[in-house]
Amino acid sequence: MPPAPGDRDARREDVSETVWQVLADKGFGGLTLRAVAAAMGVSTGMLMHYFPTKRALIAHALDLLEKRTAERPRRARPGAGLATVRVMLLDILPLTPGDTARNRIWVSSWDLSLADDGLGAEQADRYTRLRSTLLPHLEAARDLGELPADTDLEQLAATAVAFTHGLVVQALFDPVRFPEEVQSAMLDEFLATIAPPRPLTGTRTATCTPTGAGTDDHRQAFGHR
Repeated sequence: MPPAPGDRDARREDVSETVWQVLADKGFGGLTLRAVAAAMGVSTGMLMHYFPTKRALIAHALDLLEKRTAERPRRARPGAGLATVRVMLLDILPLTPGDTARNRIWVSSWDLSLADDGLGAEQADRYTRLRSTLLPHLEAARDLGELPADTDLEQLAATAVAFTHGLVVQALFDPVRFPEEVQSAMLDEFLATIAPPRPLTGTRTATCTPTGAGTDDHRQAFGHR
């Protein structure tokens, strides 16, 4: 007999929590109806009232992961422009145990999304939304003179996301080589390469100034210590 609507909502919340636990422990490779049912102490038949197929379970898990990602604690955003872009990209990187666990789950989901057109389209939409969140802050950076006036902001948003997620993968596979301070420094160096050179004071000429990746001026500009 199907559960009553109120019971169904409460039970679905329980299922979601268990799905999250299985994801954290086993990743998407270990996410099965049997694994979730076993973790809940119920039969797979009962679980199928909520997810009749494994694909339905995976789609729910991806939605749950996106929700948990959106609700995670985030760093305070400083003033407008590249400083805020930096903080937003730091929030993506695996700099804490919680961030690392969440990124491991996301990366493990890519194989499933690549093998399913529907899941793949939903994942592409997630990346579109992620890039769109950067655009207002890149626009502010351009207006503040932190970016060249002719910067293609949509392309830059795509480049920033690609760089950050590439760093995520490297840090997940080689955390000793890419600890927190290295990830932060690499992000600062990337941001320094997209900003125009700053005029120098004194007798030196600005035309001889490199892009400044890793320099003290750029590290201070982006809040790196």
